[in-house]
Amino acid sequence: MNVWDDLLGNQLLVSAVVGWVVAQFLKTLIDFALNRNFNAERLVGSGGMPSSHSATVCGLTTAAFLEYGAGSFEFAVSFVMSMVVMYDAIGVRRETGKQAKLLNSILMENPLKLNAEVLQEKLKEYVGHTPLQVLAGAILGIGLALVIDSRY
Repeated sequence: MNVWDDLLGNQLLVSAVVGWVVAQFLKTLIDFALNRNFNAERLVGSGGMPSSHSATVCGLTTAAFLEYGAGSFEFAVSFVMSMVVMYDAIGVRRETGKQAKLLNSILMENPLKLNAEVLQEKLKEYVGHTPLQVLAGAILGIGLALVIDSRY
């Protein structure tokens, strides 16, 4: 068996990667529908609806559950990692985005005389998620893993 067959035959890996890809694609479509312009950064960027982080880890966790069972090491590690990632997306990363938005607003209204490197670009505001975005990503990841499982 070659490497590609091994990778594509790994249900956990496929579920996680498909979760991320589909979430990023949906995020880009939703952003385009709301803002009426294409933003290529949405294809790989964080933040937005649905959470690709949640879709990825929930796809992985669901696939681990389906493949190895609830009592397995693989499921336990995936589940704990999922909880940490989703908690972080709603908490720390969301607050970071709020702070970036505030700082960008302050700098636009009252530009400070800082070195050119600091003011070269705006701070990234889309780094975290609302609870709804995380929930949507989780549901997407679980659903995709169930669909993928039916094909294996």
